[in-house]
Amino acid sequence: MRFSPLAIAAMLAVSLTAAPALSAQNPGGGQGRGGGMQARALQGITLTPTQQAQVDTITAAARAMMPARTPGVPMSEADRTAAMNIMMGSVQDVRGILTPDQQKVYDKNLAAMQQQMQQRMQGGGPPATPAAPATPATPATPATPAKP
Repeated sequence: MRFSPLAIAAMLAVSLTAAPALSAQNPGGGQGRGGGMQARALQGITLTPTQQAQVDTITAAARAMMPARTPGVPMSEADRTAAMNIMMGSVQDVRGILTPDQQKVYDKNLAAMQQQMQQRMQGGGPPATPAAPATPATPATPATPAKP
């Protein structure tokens, strides 16, 4: 299944609203503004040193262009649109430096990230472990008519 760059960018931009929480959990790590998402999108891809340098440059540039965020304050529609456009450009720029085989893995990773985001937005994904079947508090007994 192939997702449009707009859909991927929208998923990534929506996830930016979680950036303050992520950076609070990981102080000192600049990954809360998109770098971590790029790393997940590149999971399973071995980049050449040249490709890695290009990805680092693209990620840093995208991070620098992102609208300022105030922790606990939702992004405005204009900022969300700007962030989506920046992320869409970043996704396309990174994809452009990959080989065709790497692009397949990248696209698959992005699709998985989008699916996870959709599951979270719909109230969470499937439980990590199957839930045990509910057991009734009292044994079920067939309804029998009362004898007169």
